[in-house]
Amino acid sequence: MNIKLLAIGKTDNANLQQLIADYQKRLSHYIKFELEILPDIKNVKNLSEEQQKEKEGALILNKLQATDHLILLDEKGKALSSVGFSEFLQKKMNSGIKTLVFVIGGPYGFSSAVYTKAMGKVSLSNMTFSHQMVRLFFIEQLYRGFTILRNEPYHHR
Repeated sequence: MNIKLLAIGKTDNANLQQLIADYQKRLSHYIKFELEILPDIKNVKNLSEEQQKEKEGALILNKLQATDHLILLDEKGKALSSVGFSEFLQKKMNSGIKTLVFVIGGPYGFSSAVYTKAMGKVSLSNMTFSHQMVRLFFIEQLYRGFTILRNEPYHHR
């Protein structure tokens, strides 16, 4: 199985970029992982929240293949412990999914078309984090999930 993370807008913080790159490298020992950054929507001041979600939604949907299994990182998603998330990953791998795609939406969430296409929603926390921080937290949790599945000591350090 391949895992892809789609996120809107680049990370301009060099420290975050370095940490994300570190966890991407660690993840490569377990699974094929790709982080794809979608460009920010232009002229957002002239768009309503709904218009912005629609434009971002079109960008997201255009990046999906017909066989991709889409999971949204959404505040209203299912809250999982790290062990629960590792079990979620194992179930997805066991089901024969070729590519599991997680998406971090824009500041207003997802369009109705993206919600319709999604096969599930996962929440990282009840708290709100910046979209740049969510990338790091999610990739770290992916890495943690694989160390749990391999019974490696990272999870308990």
